[in-house]
Amino acid sequence: MLDNRLKLCAELVSGKGIAVDVGTDHALLAAELINSGKCSKVIASDIKEGPLEAAARTVEKFGLADKIDLVLSDGIKNVPLDGVTDMVIAGMGGETIADIISVMPAEADAKLILQPMTKAEVLRKKLYEYNYYITSEHVVEDGDKLYIIIEAEPSPEWEQLTETEALYGFLPEDDELAVKYRKREAERLEKISVSLEKAGKINDAVHNKALSYRMLHGTDMIKIQELYDYLDTVFPFRLQEKWDNSGLLVENSMMECSRILLSLDITSCVINEATEKGAELVISHHPVIFDPLKKISRKSPVYSLINNDIAAICMHTNVDIAAGGTNGVILRKLTENFNISAEPEPFEVLGQESNLGWIVTLDEKLKVKEFGAKLKEIFGCEYVRVNSRSKYWVSKIAFCSGSGGSMLGLALDKGCDGYITGDVKHDVWIDANNSGIALFDCGHFHTENIVLEDIRRVIEEKYPQVDVEIAEKSVDPCVYI
Repeated sequence: MLDNRLKLCAELVSGKGIAVDVGTDHALLAAELINSGKCSKVIASDIKEGPLEAAARTVEKFGLADKIDLVLSDGIKNVPLDGVTDMVIAGMGGETIADIISVMPAEADAKLILQPMTKAEVLRKKLYEYNYYITSEHVVEDGDKLYIIIEAEPSPEWEQLTETEALYGFLPEDDELAVKYRKREAERLEKISVSLEKAGKINDAVHNKALSYRMLHGTDMIKIQELYDYLDTVFPFRLQEKWDNSGLLVENSMMECSRILLSLDITSCVINEATEKGAELVISHHPVIFDPLKKISRKSPVYSLINNDIAAICMHTNVDIAAGGTNGVILRKLTENFNISAEPEPFEVLGQESNLGWIVTLDEKLKVKEFGAKLKEIFGCEYVRVNSRSKYWVSKIAFCSGSGGSMLGLALDKGCDGYITGDVKHDVWIDANNSGIALFDCGHFHTENIVLEDIRRVIEEKYPQVDVEIAEKSVDPCVYI
């Protein structure tokens, strides 16, 4: 009566109390749970009347009207949960199942048996966000198809899954079907990587290739000092400004890592995320230790890093200056979005064959408002500030990531009619208006956070076995009202 996936769902029901079959369709699972003697009562729900009518025919056929309640409900919204010990949600997309679980009352204590048809990784991640934990997973084969079945229960602790963990799942390592499933997932991710590479999306291509590797081989530890030495070859720490404090600023006890969190800043929220995801290392752009420390309070991020045994590598001005760093990313994004055929010019020349920022010349000049609107899209910022009195057109544009307002004079000296940076102060706006240059403030956060994807690519190209994730809490510290 039941296919292989529903048979296993039925087997996993505890039978300790009332079971709920969400999206019941023909009520075949509900009938099996009663007829097998596992349950004395089942609630079968569906969002549409048609499937419920089919379910009613099944209930009538087996004479189970007194043991199976049919409920018209969008998910579990109309389902009474008193006495419910098991909830089966099968045959839907992972995102749909996650939406159904999202409205589960806090007092509900049911075991979840979930069979997503797609996006199992989304469901896994959402379960942990909703304070559940996965107790076990199973793979069922039916013909040439493999189905995942997830068992989950309310969690006593707060945890989060990384993207890699959510994809890898909690299947037994030595199970043949689990190996087969992960191989298929790896092949899928590899195909995505190839397509992304053809589309010129190199960062995403490398990331999916690394995810594919981890699906086949899992994650593994590397030495933090080895990683630091490698990063030094790409973003040389010797390039940092004299006043900066880039480097390995906090060590952990083992000086190894298998999970890395990337963030623009190391904040308390980022450290909490690193702890919840089990990261042994945080790599940030802004130094977590900048000025001399005379005291480390319990609320200090430095204290939290040490207390949670998390190391910190900070790469600030060395990343701003390095060819493939922050300003290199901005240069690439500008050349991808505007017609620029002329070679870029160094903005501030620093010596050692390095420079801070670039100057680009558009093939055709653009209106200031049109150019600014495109910058808003490129940097993903909520707004772009532009001075009120500037030239109507821009063609030769300098840029410097972060807080580069003090370099406006240099942009003028080099004949630029536009300048892109962040954190512009009042007096700089006045100077820009007096000179007529178009000044674009795209925000300190937004002109620098974009480098994190490139840093992840650099690490994953060398160390695909390491779980590298951009922190969800690496966000603009301001909200705009």
